[in-house]
Amino acid sequence: MPSARDHFVAGIAVIVPMLPGVAPFGMVTGLTAVNAGLSPEKAMGMSVFIFAGASQLATLQLLGQGAIPVVILLTALTINLRFAMYSASIAPHFQHLRHRWRWPLAYLLTDQAYAVSVARFRNEGGADPDTNRHWYYLGAGLTLWIAWQAATAIGAYLGGSVPHTWSLDFAIPLMFMGLLVPGLRDRPNVIAALTGGTIATLAANLPLHLGIVVAALAGIAAGVIAERRWPRARHAGGDEAAREEA
Repeated sequence: MPSARDHFVAGIAVIVPMLPGVAPFGMVTGLTAVNAGLSPEKAMGMSVFIFAGASQLATLQLLGQGAIPVVILLTALTINLRFAMYSASIAPHFQHLRHRWRWPLAYLLTDQAYAVSVARFRNEGGADPDTNRHWYYLGAGLTLWIAWQAATAIGAYLGGSVPHTWSLDFAIPLMFMGLLVPGLRDRPNVIAALTGGTIATLAANLPLHLGIVVAALAGIAAGVIAERRWPRARHAGGDEAAREEA
């Protein structure tokens, strides 16, 4: 059984290739905070306290537009609703942990840390409380946190010197595509991704960024329906592959 150190190092290793996509995202967030009127120190305080890139950017945009606090709060909460789904999905793997572990792990929950951890845990099979798998999640989440704060600091303190021709915004969708594509292994996953992406595009102009939540729910519903419609096809493919290997 891998040790805690083995899991921790593996978590770091799997997240490092994603950092080139995270860094521009953090820099854009730091620069946006300063442009919205925050000092670099306040921008960093916000980044540490919230630690959620999409909601940070939305909050900063609303601040720059002079939105009232209630609208800003509701918008941030709405965008972050996806973390409730992430939490429900990954929680069974951490049931054996005490609260002194669960609270910091919950703080480190991000799209990237969730995606790589759940993929590994599923490949291992089950949620065995005797493993040190939470160290894998910690390695991924902590590495991402450090990189995000460093990138945000660069954007907040030095962002004005970054040429606009660098088009840092373009790295954000590329980063999320890198998370999505490896998970498209069967028909239900592909249908869920296509449905969610289509709805997100069509609902992009909904108030309070509700398009994200609507798209997520639509993608989940489509995936569940597809899973019920083609379960045998998927298992048959797996059985056929197993026979070929034999």
